[in-house]
Amino acid sequence: MKNTILILSFLIALSANAQEVKTLSLKDAISYALENKADAKKAKLKVENSEYQIQEIRSRALPQISASGSLNYNPILQTTVIDGDNFGAPGTTIQAAFGQKWSSGAGISLNQALYDQSVFIGLKAAKSTREFYQINEQLTEEQVIERVANAYYQVYVRRQNLSVLDNNLVNTTKVKDIIKGQFDNGLAKKIDLDRVLVKISNIKTQRQQVLNAVDLQENALKFYMGMPIETKINIPATEFVVTPQALSETPDATARTEYQLLKKNEQLLEYQKKSVQAAYYPTLSLTGSYNYIGQGPEVPWFKKPVDGVYWSDYAAIGLNLKVPIFSGFGTRAKVRQADNSLKSIKVDLEETKLSLDLAYENAKKQIDNSIITISSQKENAQLAQDVLTNTNNNYIQGLASLTDLLDAENALVEAQNNYTTALLDYKLAEIQLIKSKGELKTLTNK
Repeated sequence: MKNTILILSFLIALSANAQEVKTLSLKDAISYALENKADAKKAKLKVENSEYQIQEIRSRALPQISASGSLNYNPILQTTVIDGDNFGAPGTTIQAAFGQKWSSGAGISLNQALYDQSVFIGLKAAKSTREFYQINEQLTEEQVIERVANAYYQVYVRRQNLSVLDNNLVNTTKVKDIIKGQFDNGLAKKIDLDRVLVKISNIKTQRQQVLNAVDLQENALKFYMGMPIETKINIPATEFVVTPQALSETPDATARTEYQLLKKNEQLLEYQKKSVQAAYYPTLSLTGSYNYIGQGPEVPWFKKPVDGVYWSDYAAIGLNLKVPIFSGFGTRAKVRQADNSLKSIKVDLEETKLSLDLAYENAKKQIDNSIITISSQKENAQLAQDVLTNTNNNYIQGLASLTDLLDAENALVEAQNNYTTALLDYKLAEIQLIKSKGELKTLTNK
């Protein structure tokens, strides 16, 4: 029994440790997000729903056919007063009841629009609505790509910060071992050993804080991807490289998805205005109906004339013309509201183009600055490493103080973190530059 428990415990532990770690390239992360993130799914559903909207509008141009049926009981029949001259009783008035106690009818009717401006405009608007949601789907995908790419690089930087602290901890621990040996042999002061121990304790605290930050950033990335939070992920270091960007003249902002979406919305507002103006036009429709009615002193169903129930049919075909004459200026007010909305969106178009041009110029400038900063910080980190190596050798030989050694370690950590931060700034600026050129989807190829 004891052996069985041990085996089960071992298998449970093995299963827990065997959870697969998913290695993610940027392309993998973006592809996963486009398939699983709720925003991307909803955008696809809106495109699908636009097809149903087109079908709904199209139905207004097709024949409208309906069937009806009724069963009525008239406990008190309406009477009509008529002149008795027509019934051989001059000078008298006759009060006669018309109808039967029971009546039942069934019929079918048809209504076909022959001319209705609002229907024709609605069909055009519905097709534009589909195009609107297709552009919106593209914009949503770009927004998903941008968020995932930003979070992806944030995770990498946090892990790099953790790696710097791990190296610092290893180096400081080596120094502690040296001082501990010197202290044990009476060649070092206890205060020096205590200072190093404090330094190690501070590094471990910082490491735990950065480790928590890594977890939080990874969770944010998984959320933007639509990935289960419990999934273990790994980001290869080879993904974080500085690549040259083509810095050309300001791209055409009117080709950007954000601008195109506004233009399509402007078109929809144009159709909305025309739909309102359609109220000025007459409408013409064809109608037709066929009915069958039965009447008698009892429920007419399944009864014949011998039962006092008589059935008859009747039909009608007609044209309905409706000509608007005066609507109390309501239509005019609606047209002016539509005009106002069009003027507003034209302002939005101008503002959007200006902001897109600004975003490109800012991203381009940030790229230039980041490249300079990266070069400077890389040299600075290498210099700090050389200083630490020399200071460490001098300390061992008694030519440098512990303070000099600790300061050199701090300088190296700061330089390495500055270099990593400069890389992140470059990558974030790179994303904005790619976005401003309307090429975010190229990240799916990286």
